[in-house]
Amino acid sequence: MDSIDEIQSFLRVDARLDLKAVALGCVLGLTGTEDGRCMLLRRPCLLSALIFLAQDKSESIAKEACLAIVNISAEELGSRSLLFSHDSKGTAQDADSDNNIVVVMIKMIMDPDSCLADHACMILSNLTRPSGNIEHVILLIEKCGFTLDQVVSVFTTQGYNRRGANLHYLGPMFSNLSQSITFRRFLMDHERCIIQRLLPFTEYESSHVRRGGIVGTLRNCCFDIENHDWLLSPKVDILPCLLLPLAGPEEFEDTEMDKLPPELQYLPESKLRETDPDIRKMLLEALIQLCAKRSSRELMRERNTYLILREFHKWEKDRTVLLACENVVDILIRTEDEIGEDNIHDIDVPLELHQKFQKMDEDFIKD
Repeated sequence: MDSIDEIQSFLRVDARLDLKAVALGCVLGLTGTEDGRCMLLRRPCLLSALIFLAQDKSESIAKEACLAIVNISAEELGSRSLLFSHDSKGTAQDADSDNNIVVVMIKMIMDPDSCLADHACMILSNLTRPSGNIEHVILLIEKCGFTLDQVVSVFTTQGYNRRGANLHYLGPMFSNLSQSITFRRFLMDHERCIIQRLLPFTEYESSHVRRGGIVGTLRNCCFDIENHDWLLSPKVDILPCLLLPLAGPEEFEDTEMDKLPPELQYLPESKLRETDPDIRKMLLEALIQLCAKRSSRELMRERNTYLILREFHKWEKDRTVLLACENVVDILIRTEDEIGEDNIHDIDVPLELHQKFQKMDEDFIKD
């Protein structure tokens, strides 16, 4: 029996607490190195044992098991092993199984008295990062006794967890899941109020993780052109929520100010712009997607989007973000005759021009 097999023999729920703790400590240490993680991934039964121990009656044991799973799931191979390791055919597990990692983590998140809900959020965020895992995770969430609507409600309910868990990492999980058309259809169901409940978190100061996750989710939703009119309509009104984090405390002439959405008018001197350049870039990427249709471009011009972006461009220092801003402005300042197409995606750009523009963008960022 090698050392890993010996350790695994103590990773049982019914093992003595002290032996279980020592064995789990060894496993947690191994998850901190690439070689250690590779060694563990060759033992599917050990991964299964960790999922069982994440539900241990001892909070300290359960916490260490969750920390080990966080580390293992951070890499694609580890996340897939945790999702599929118990099925030799590589298919998703039975949603009723106590060793189904998605079901176990969702139950932790939905339990308001769980002290491990934040760890569970991190694990699900990791599991959904590889695009090949997303549909499996959605399927399991829908079969585990809770709805996606309930998961969103938990995220948007302040103080839901009574043990101090903040559930911020559900934001990145939503962003990952929104790569799937299945999840985007759920978010943008016109008969329900789902995406509207996420909009306020574009300005959530307490956590850039939550803020960035929701901005990423909204950015992905903006890729669905068929929903642009609805997203920009009063039923959702996404535009102010994308522009407000990019707005500063600048004062404008009354004639300019009156054209802005009310949320962007007469902002206080203390108004700060989004501090994270990656989030600023995602906001601009959402805006450029919304520029696809003529009706959307006209609405964005009417609501003086250019004014906010003009002042933002003066302030921005990050070259990658500046380029994203200029791409939006370049569309908005053109007349519709110059654009020449209702849907901007219908414009046929020759390959040589596309390559030339790409090279220009790369040179701009490097400059």
